[in-house]
Parts: sequence; C-alpha cells; structure tokens
Amino acid sequence: MVDVFSAGALTLAESSMEMPSIDDFLPPEILFQGTPFAINRIIFVRILATIIMLLVLGITAARAKLVPGRWQGAVEWLIEFIKKDIVYQVMGEVRGKRYVPMITTVFLTLLVFNLCGEVPGMNIAASATITLPLVFAMWCFAQYWIAGIREKGLGHFLRDELFPKGVPWPIYILLSPIQLLELLVIRPFSLTIRLFANMVSGHLILALCLSATQYFLIDVVNKFMMPFGVVTFAAGVFMYLFEVLVACLQAYIFAILTTAYINMSYPEID
Repeated sequence: MVDVFSAGALTLAESSMEMPSIDDFLPPEILFQGTPFAINRIIFVRILATIIMLLVLGITAARAKLVPGRWQGAVEWLIEFIKKDIVYQVMGEVRGKRYVPMITTVFLTLLVFNLCGEVPGMNIAASATITLPLVFAMWCFAQYWIAGIREKGLGHFLRDELFPKGVPWPIYILLSPIQLLELLVIRPFSLTIRLFANMVSGHLILALCLSATQYFLIDVVNKFMMPFGVVTFAAGVFMYLFEVLVACLQAYIFAILTTAYINMSYPEID
C-alpha cells in the first residue's frame, strides 16, 4: 500500500513539474538577453509592425494625388471613418477636432498590432501582453483628466466626478469612494482587460485547434481518430477568420470607448 501511495505521489510530482507556467506562454528573449533592453518576439513584432505602419502611411502621404487611386482612397476612407464615425459622432466636430490625431493613432496602432496574430511568421498579437493595453488605457484617462481640468477646473471636475447631482447627501458617504475607485481603477482596468483578454483567449483557442489537428492527422497512432483532425482543422480555420474579426472589432471598441470617456469629462451641453 505504501509503495502504491509512493508511486502515486511520484507521478503527481513529475506531472506537476511538467505543468506549463506563464513563462511558457511568453516568448523567450531573442536579442540583448539579460539586459534591460532585452527583446522577445512580442516586442520585436511591435517594433516591426510600427515600422511597417509608419512606412506605409508615410509613403502614401508622400505620393498622395488630388485624384486618389485605390490604395490612397482606401487609406483616406479609413481615416475619414475614424474622424467622422467615431470621433465626431461621439464628441461632435467642435470638440472632436482636438482628438482626431489621438484616436486615429489608437485605432490604427491597435488594429495593426491585433492583426499581427493572424500574420504567418508573427503568429502573435502585439497586444497579447497586458502592458500595451494598459499604456493605451492610461493615455486615455490622462486625456480624460486633462480635458476635465481644462474645461472645469480641478475643483469643479472632482466635484462633478465624486458628487453626482441629484443624489441625497447621506448616499455620498458610500457613493463618493466608489466613484473615486471607478475613476482611478475600474475604468482603466476594464478598458485594459477587455482588449488583453480577447486577444490572448483567441490566440490560445486557435493554437489549441491547430495543435489538435496536428495530433489527429500526424501524431495519432490510431488511424480511426484521423477524422477528428478534419473537424479540428475546420474549427481552426473558423477561429482564424473569427480572430480577424475580433482584432478589428477590439480596435474599434477601444477607440470608441476612449472617445466616449474623454467626452464624459466635458461639461454637459444644455
């Protein structure tokens, strides 16, 4: 009996040693290992995607013509979509002009970074670690505070945020700390997690589908299991196309929420 329990404990110990950790998900460092400037595959993808995006936009702007061709027309349509259908629709043209460059940067950067996960060779979204969504969320709420303080002054801005109108005074004892927590933590955290979780979960599901396909079609010993490989391959193709949609949708959601949050810091128009 002791030997049985010892063997079971040894098996559990060996299996626990093989369990994946967060280090298995993060790509290893490929340049400048062991230094503060170490670069792994995600950071390399970010750098590469940024360079490509700037080159494409720069060359398009340098070769812009009065009568646009198809490519220039597509780029101009995308920028007009961000300006009119996101910024102006939420904030109006008067307020929105100030934030068109910011929201355009947010949308295009996240769109390109998210789509990197669907590009063969890159195979991972540049937004698949929490750092980048957090940086963009902090940029959003820095602008939220700046706009509110500029338009209302610090005192009036904090009063409007912490003491909403129409609430009985005793309720403020509970409501004001919650409002402060929402302003400093909950909103930035929710904006960060929404993007990060969607990109990571889609990446993992797609990887599982393709790993199962390889197992059932190539590695499996029992050939009767091979039809499952066709099913998992079809699921992988579906998830790939779905991830393209999610990548575009998450860039749009992040951009429009950023615009809406900044607009909330302005005084209400009567």
